Amino acid sequence: MQPWVVWLLLAAVLGVAELLTLTLALGLLAAAAVAAGVGGVLGLPPALQVLVFAATAGAGLVVVRPIAMRHLRQPPALRTGVAALVGREAMTLTEVTRQGGRARIGGEEWTARPYDPDCVIPAGATVDVLAIEGATALIHPREAAL
Repeated sequence: MQPWVVWLLLAAVLGVAELLTLTLALGLLAAAAVAAGVGGVLGLPPALQVLVFAATAGAGLVVVRPIAMRHLRQPPALRTGVAALVGREAMTLTEVTRQGGRARIGGEEWTARPYDPDCVIPAGATVDVLAIEGATALIHPREAAL
């Protein structure tokens, strides 16, 4: 059997293993095996094919994989849904106590409770949305500007 066929079979096995594990390492090793197989097709001796495999695999695992992992772990660029409301400014429509109240957040009326249960926020106060629990905004009054 030709050495390049062995490299391509190894690449296929590593590619299937990558699909099952999703580690991003085995796929890079499969790409390195393909590069070594191309070297075999071009007539490189087996020792150089192994060197091509080692160099390509090393470059992939040391350079490409960390970059790919960093991109996979990035938070979404755009917050949507209730996550987009956290941190926004709101205005209370009624007095807000631990029993409840109403606040306007971005043009929508929400039920609200103070983040600090002992706090009472008067109607018309400017507040910050600290969290959303179900359909209730947990709010906190802004500090008065000095």
